[in-house]
Amino acid sequence: MINLQSIRNADHTLVMGVLNITEDSFSDGGLWLDPNAAAAHGRDMMACGADIIDVGAESTRPGATRVAETDELARITGAVKALVPAGATLSIDTTRASVAAAALENGAQIVNDVSGGTLDARLPHVVAEHDCLYIVQHWRGWLAGSSDADTSRYEHGVLADVRDELMRQVDAVLEAGVRPERVIIDPGLGFSKPGIEHNMPLLAGLETFRATGYPVLIGQSRKRFVSAVLGEAGVTEPSMDDRDNATAAISALCAEHGAWAVRVHDVPRTRAAVAIGNTWRSYAQ
Repeated sequence: MINLQSIRNADHTLVMGVLNITEDSFSDGGLWLDPNAAAAHGRDMMACGADIIDVGAESTRPGATRVAETDELARITGAVKALVPAGATLSIDTTRASVAAAALENGAQIVNDVSGGTLDARLPHVVAEHDCLYIVQHWRGWLAGSSDADTSRYEHGVLADVRDELMRQVDAVLEAGVRPERVIIDPGLGFSKPGIEHNMPLLAGLETFRATGYPVLIGQSRKRFVSAVLGEAGVTEPSMDDRDNATAAISALCAEHGAWAVRVHDVPRTRAAVAIGNTWRSYAQ
């Protein structure tokens, strides 16, 4: 039996592997649509050291269109039923209460809501009823028709505004009945934050989010700002390998500075980087 609180209160940074069962995710869309391929990839990430598998069936890239609820339900429940018997700790990346409920009833333990409880008002109530872990992410936009140009202005600076808005989201899910000891927060890198100037302050300000008392998930893997940083350093047209190397470097720094977990596509590379960051942190204490 998986102890949820021991996962949430881990004394070292965890690795969350991304399992995208989608057609149009920006880096691996379509690769794991086949149920057998999805299950095999999940097991492979577990074998490579992923502590948590984050299963999503709807792309949240800018301009993505919504997946039909029936399709999302089928994809998610299929993966959950395949991976729970393998001993996976599963996080479900969804904004729909119905999908979260079905996954939790089939053995998932975490809901990762990129809308932070704002897209489907029923979702926090489902979390409260199942008493699972709930990742509350900051995001000002929505799936269909969202525009970074309209949502990326931060009047008091991106770090202060994201922290304050995220804490208001947390207050709302607590009012819905979610227990504070089940909440994890995510500043939402890349969500309503298109540029280096939006994302790097959040990474450099990780302690600001940790100071709230909630564990902090960082999802930087292969994001546009990572490629932009590489471009400014002279790496023209960064390859996937370049982006995964940069992602691993950020993961090591996040581990050193106390992130709860990093959400990544390349588990083996990140596992090694996080091991260094975790060990660095242990010697710095």
